[in-house]
Amino acid sequence: MIYETTGTCSIEIDVTVNPDHTIEHVEFIGGCSGNTQGIASLVQGLKAEDAIARMEGIRCGSKPTSCPDQLSKALKLALQEL
Repeated sequence: MIYETTGTCSIEIDVTVNPDHTIEHVEFIGGCSGNTQGIASLVQGLKAEDAIARMEGIRCGSKPTSCPDQLSKALKLALQEL
């Protein structure tokens, strides 16, 4: 699924979550390339619920959200669509 981000430098996140809730694929469109590639690599293979718990609420400087926080929102939506 494609999730349109808000409040971050990235504009979209492409997320695939398997029926067993394992994160199969994450790709950020836009944002800080090294950071977003790192986040995507670190969460691949994790249970979506575990990744959400680790990333939800993370802020980027004075912004109320961040790329990890937006990924947690995308994962929640992906789980709802299963």
